[in-house]
Amino acid sequence: MQATVRTFDPATRSGSVFLDDGTEVPFGAEAFDAGPLRLLRPGQRVNISVDGGLVTYVTLSTFPLPD
Repeated sequence: MQATVRTFDPATRSGSVFLDDGTEVPFGAEAFDAGPLRLLRPGQRVNISVDGGLVTYVTLSTFPLPD
């Protein structure tokens, strides 16, 4: 699923994204640390994995999601 970064705090490695329907979804350090990224910028397009309503993985939209 694709989303757009709304906020990102490098100190806590957490933030939130907007889904394409405008819904804001928070993500924690665990989801950020699961991917290969070191930083996100507001407005960046990302791919996310969601399990049970929680974001479990965040990566750039050009990178594949894990199987």
